[in-house]
Amino acid sequence: MTKGSDPTRFFYQENAQVYASRDRLLPAERLDAFLGALAAGASILELGCGGGQDSAYMMSRGFDVTATDGSPQLSKEAETRIGKPVRVLRFEDLAARDQYEGVWAEASLLHVPRSTLPDILERILQALKKGGVLHASFKSGARHGHDSFGRYYNYPSVKWLGDILVAGGWKDVSITKGEGGGYDGKPTPWLYVNAIK
Repeated sequence: MTKGSDPTRFFYQENAQVYASRDRLLPAERLDAFLGALAAGASILELGCGGGQDSAYMMSRGFDVTATDGSPQLSKEAETRIGKPVRVLRFEDLAARDQYEGVWAEASLLHVPRSTLPDILERILQALKKGGVLHASFKSGARHGHDSFGRYYNYPSVKWLGDILVAGGWKDVSITKGEGGGYDGKPTPWLYVNAIK
């Protein structure tokens, strides 16, 4: 793969080890809130597990986690951390039906092109059992674009994101704002989504 064909995938291919082993603050408060909405031992699909830190945390709490990432290189890094296979899965290839109680997508769906995000959210909706919970986070903005590493971001607003979730049939949609950072070290406004099938 060349950088020009898909700069986002190229970045994770070329930087998997450094990215997976970076000093990342675990989103424990968000994880605990998400896990608290699920029954003990519930089945969880993690989309875009990166280095596997969040999957490892959820597994340590006794949940049945299926870790996935679109990057074969990151999947291998995550396998080392969590000690079990990590499935290479692109969002557009998700075909599960009524299989999971929860979907955790921390800082992953933000790479989905705006034009295809409704389809990916529909795939996630279908993968969840009735009453299943979605958590996702996005870097906030007014229009899509690329960061200094060439990675694509959809940069949604609260209204834009809320509208497509409601139109897609999600219930109890909650979007909260927060301030944080990212791999580039720059201050970043974030949106945290929670919704129910």
